[in-house]
Amino acid sequence: MTYPIHTLNSAPAASQPILANLQQAFGLIPNIAGAMASSPELLKGFWGLFQQVHSGTFTEAEIQALLLTNAVTNGCCWAVAFHTILALREGLTEADVEAIRAGKLPAHARLAALSHLARRLIETRGHVTQQDLGGFIAAGFTRAQSMEILAVTAASTITNYGGTITQPPLEDFLVPHAWRG
Repeated sequence: MTYPIHTLNSAPAASQPILANLQQAFGLIPNIAGAMASSPELLKGFWGLFQQVHSGTFTEAEIQALLLTNAVTNGCCWAVAFHTILALREGLTEADVEAIRAGKLPAHARLAALSHLARRLIETRGHVTQQDLGGFIAAGFTRAQSMEILAVTAASTITNYGGTITQPPLEDFLVPHAWRG
């Protein structure tokens, strides 16, 4: 089953303002958003969560480490390629990005704690251990941030599951970062 990749002109009217916001934010409408635009309700939830995620307490580099970890853990090829580029732009090292893409922990200790907890949240469906949480806190994060990760995970779940269902093609600029889980 294929899903159309909507543009501003072909999307349902309720999806068009969100697609316009995404075009302004990224300079294009990502194919994954174009595919999800068939459901204005989904697109609205996606946009609202991502606005909240990017206005929280994590740095943009930490957010990209989380989003990349979640994309790998959920097996969403489109999101892995997209967040690879954004993680590199936000200053993650190539080695740390490649580690996350391989399902391993980055060498950077703080990012490793963040990536570990994010992966464990998905793998255990939220049933993380005190050891998982303790490692996160020991890396300098707060208890509140252990809850804030849930917002990032929710946003990732929408994108990752949407991408898995719709299978949007990679844009040309993402092809060099293609990933197969």
